[in-house]
Amino acid sequence: MKYYGLAIVLLFSVFSLKAQTHDTDAPKIGLVLSGGGAKGFAHIGVLKVIDSLGIKVDYVAGTSMGAIVGSLYASGYSGQQLDSIFKELDFDKVINDNLPRSSKTFYERDNTEKYAISLPFNKFKLKLPSALSRGQNVFNLLSKLTLHVSEIDNFEKLPIPFFCIATNIETGEPVMLDAGNLPLSITASGAFPSLFQPVNIDGQLLIDGGVVNNYPIDELRDKGMDIIIGVDVQDGLATREAMTSAPDVLLQINNFRTINAMKEKSVNTDIYIKPDIKDFTVISFSEGRRIIENGRIAALEKVKELNRLPKNKSRTNSVQLKTIAKDSITINSVELTGNDRLTRSYVLGKLKIKGSAKMSYEKFNKGVNNLVATNNFKSFHYKFRKSHDKEGYDLLATLEEDPVTTFLKFGIHYDDLYKSAALVNFTKKRLLFDNDIATLDVILGDNVRYNFEYFIDKGFYWSIGLRSRYNQFEKGIGSQIILNDGLINASGINQLDVKLRDQTNQFYLQTLFRKDFALSLGAEHKRLNIKSETITINTTTDEFIFENTDYFSAFGTLTLDTYDDKHYPSNGFYFNGDFHTYLFASKFNSDFDNFAIAKADMGYAFKVSNRISFNLQTSGGFKFGDKSTTTLDFALGGYGNNFINNFVPFLGYDFISLTGNSYVKAYASANYEIFNKHHITLEGNWANVADDIFDSGEWFTLPDYRGYALGYGIETFLGPIQAKFSYSPEQRKSIWYFNIGFWF
Repeated sequence: MKYYGLAIVLLFSVFSLKAQTHDTDAPKIGLVLSGGGAKGFAHIGVLKVIDSLGIKVDYVAGTSMGAIVGSLYASGYSGQQLDSIFKELDFDKVINDNLPRSSKTFYERDNTEKYAISLPFNKFKLKLPSALSRGQNVFNLLSKLTLHVSEIDNFEKLPIPFFCIATNIETGEPVMLDAGNLPLSITASGAFPSLFQPVNIDGQLLIDGGVVNNYPIDELRDKGMDIIIGVDVQDGLATREAMTSAPDVLLQINNFRTINAMKEKSVNTDIYIKPDIKDFTVISFSEGRRIIENGRIAALEKVKELNRLPKNKSRTNSVQLKTIAKDSITINSVELTGNDRLTRSYVLGKLKIKGSAKMSYEKFNKGVNNLVATNNFKSFHYKFRKSHDKEGYDLLATLEEDPVTTFLKFGIHYDDLYKSAALVNFTKKRLLFDNDIATLDVILGDNVRYNFEYFIDKGFYWSIGLRSRYNQFEKGIGSQIILNDGLINASGINQLDVKLRDQTNQFYLQTLFRKDFALSLGAEHKRLNIKSETITINTTTDEFIFENTDYFSAFGTLTLDTYDDKHYPSNGFYFNGDFHTYLFASKFNSDFDNFAIAKADMGYAFKVSNRISFNLQTSGGFKFGDKSTTTLDFALGGYGNNFINNFVPFLGYDFISLTGNSYVKAYASANYEIFNKHHITLEGNWANVADDIFDSGEWFTLPDYRGYALGYGIETFLGPIQAKFSYSPEQRKSIWYFNIGFWF
């Protein structure tokens, strides 16, 4: 009996040894994915087939787009999940680093939505950017998708071991990235020259690995892989007929090395999969579905060879879709490095992180966009580390401050009020302090103007601003607007040509209120001069002066603006409330007594399809206190933006046609983008405007004034080019409005 038991033990040991030997002897399967831009979508189709066959992959290697897809697969995503993720992405937004308008502060928006050309200077030398995009959106996306493996610094410890290839731009040598910050490594591997700026990792300046090694099969085999599955989505060499532009020639030159290397590498690939991607380019992101399908078809052609490979019975998809779209993240602490000149409070204010904060991942991304939109940083990279003593993460962020602080900017404009104008701007960051900016606009043309602004941005704390502007224009207006009945009867004049000059100087404090609203409090000096040569009362001068007064006031504004576009909003809210109390005036206005003006505008934009959107707005204002000063009353009429004082646009009427010390207005527009950046608009506005309509109840009656317009607009690098045909039922006449370029 004793020997029988011993025999059983020995027999069990033999079988156990055979099983271990079998597992040890199973061939190691490596997967190598080449770069190829949008053509790399084909990798996903191949992965879907590999998953369906249950093939065990022991190591993944990739370059560029192959690194992006391969790293996510190695992190635990299935081919089907990657299919779902990539189909939902808007790659134009991801690649172009188009930051949403809402990510910029109100000050930054005002100073970026009026320039056609911006030239950066460093030490009096023109310094152009190293690439079209920072790659920030790519990094943000990869950081979110790999959050569940953010603790892993050694890529061999991922669910499937992984490495990718980048190129050292200084030496031209390939660099294997198999440890460190995973999303940063992938971003470096895909940093296509001239499209994405180089990525700094451990002092090495890295670009797209496809420049030197677009198919790292040898490095993968050195990891101990016995069988290599390779997916090649590279271009072949183009014919002379296909090379029609300078980028085509540059791409051909870049492809010489990699295509020639592939002749040998493809032969050394055990299962070589070459999807049909000849009809696509590296930027065919809109063709993602077709490219993925072509990858699946190419893999099915190798299904017999793939089926012979070891199966992965134990592997399950460790990443769930609810994890992919993680709703919120708790950030317990923030560690910053690289912010040598800009303060910690400035950075955290832009990120909108204050203390231990739980926020939606979407809101965190908005905070990153806020910081990047300042253009004070060349790069902002970060890593999440799980907190040791509480639930959530610590944010480890590395910033690289941009040394460029001086800009020359230019713009042109035409509208029916200010006429033709050319804008020259000088912008200087860090003029006196590390987080300040000064800008000076000089506007030359039919009406010379200027605008100077200085702002010290302190994030969540009270920021400090100075503003000085000068505006002027000449306009024919109805005499009843500024003349009393006696002067009208005495002169017999129904139309006056007036010259308006306005200089306004402000000092203000601004802070974020509830993270979304900007609250400003300040003091204002205004010199207002209005005169006309049409009427002369004093024979010693050829001009009659209606107004020549210095006004001193205190003001407060509360602003919320989440419109996605200033000129053609398709989603978002807008609110601007303004209160001015006028305390003193110079002697010209001898009858002056204190008065105040309150006004507010609000709007809501939404889309009903990809091309059709609506914008609904309402506004109103009133004066209380002394009513004798009429030159600061509300004046409705015309079309435009950036109006001064209490001028309000109103379609169907000429500028400054409807006046009163109070008004209400409603506006609605339908915008149809017939094709990219070309818009047809149908607009209507309705208003009541007169003196004291809130006292009389007239503000809540049917509108006295109506106007409608049909418009056509084109978005250009100069700004919108617009023509609008408007009609007023009350006047029974039409008016054309024209605008060229950004408003300033």
